[in-house]
Amino acid sequence: MTSPIQYATQGTRILLTSLKNKIKPPRYDGSAGDICRKVINDCWNGRFFQTSTNNFPQFWSRDFGWCTQSLLTLGHEEKVHQTLRYALNRFKQANQITTTITPGGKPFDFPAPAVDSLPWLIHSIRLSAFPHYEHRVFLNQQIKSFFDKFINPLNGLVKLDLHVSSMKDFAVRKSSCYDNCMAGMLAADLKKLKLDNPFEKYDYPAILTEQFWNGSFFFDDLAKKNYVAGDANIFPFITGLIFDRKMLASAIQAVEGAGLADPFPLKYTTSRRHVHFVWQEKLMPNYESDALWTHMGPLYIKLLQHVDKDKAALYTQRYTQEIEKAGNYLEVYTKDGRPYATPLYTCDRGMLWAANYLTL
Repeated sequence: MTSPIQYATQGTRILLTSLKNKIKPPRYDGSAGDICRKVINDCWNGRFFQTSTNNFPQFWSRDFGWCTQSLLTLGHEEKVHQTLRYALNRFKQANQITTTITPGGKPFDFPAPAVDSLPWLIHSIRLSAFPHYEHRVFLNQQIKSFFDKFINPLNGLVKLDLHVSSMKDFAVRKSSCYDNCMAGMLAADLKKLKLDNPFEKYDYPAILTEQFWNGSFFFDDLAKKNYVAGDANIFPFITGLIFDRKMLASAIQAVEGAGLADPFPLKYTTSRRHVHFVWQEKLMPNYESDALWTHMGPLYIKLLQHVDKDKAALYTQRYTQEIEKAGNYLEVYTKDGRPYATPLYTCDRGMLWAANYLTL
């Protein structure tokens, strides 16, 4: 359980770094490709890949998982293995897999235990062929704990009324599409790694289609409200659980029609009206509603390349322009494309996510 002292300590650290960035934003010289390569180099601290060089100089399970394939493609296999070794050793000491590890090396959940921490860690292990045998007992224990904590054994869905952290960690959702994608991705990876797999009897592609697909797009969560959410409509495809090209084209059409990729991808939603947020969101309003997130943008563009190559190229060029304008890879932008900032928080810079831009 995360203590109030940990919240206060980490929050203060992020606030102070954020204010420093506001006064003098760090910049790199060169083309967008040069800038992104420098960012990745600086995210490597000699022990592990940090999520960023500024506000979040620490290991995050989900952020690393989003970048693992790109980091491997870019030739960083040994560094990926070292990062996994670092994370697993600290998780084992704490006897839990968490959303993040503080810069001081303490596993930490924000703002609650997350459905995607274990799945992305396991996914990174599988993608990188990390030698995980010595960690099998610990991983199998964590798999059982994950299943017992998060999964409804009657149907394989993430429990409906459980408040969990997730990709959109300020939002309170009812068994989100993204979280169920994480359960499905975990099930597929466990089978390939020959780890214990309590998910074997569930057909997650069918579950996602039956429970979330409305004929045009995937609902955000099991409340099934009539709005389009960015993460809900890319991760069924990013995880490889849904392969149907017509469904992909329809989901992208819904995302574009809702304005989630305007002026460049990708927003979670275009409104906060349908979503309930935790209290911390008041300190950073609209941070996870209609803001433009650069962790999702390149992932969306990669999917769009299968449907509309010209538009994918247009969005890639927009990212190139923004990276060169900022001299950095920024975390998040306002809905109209300005770097996100409030009196208390300035968007992070030097994001490891730059790896996904380099592999577009």
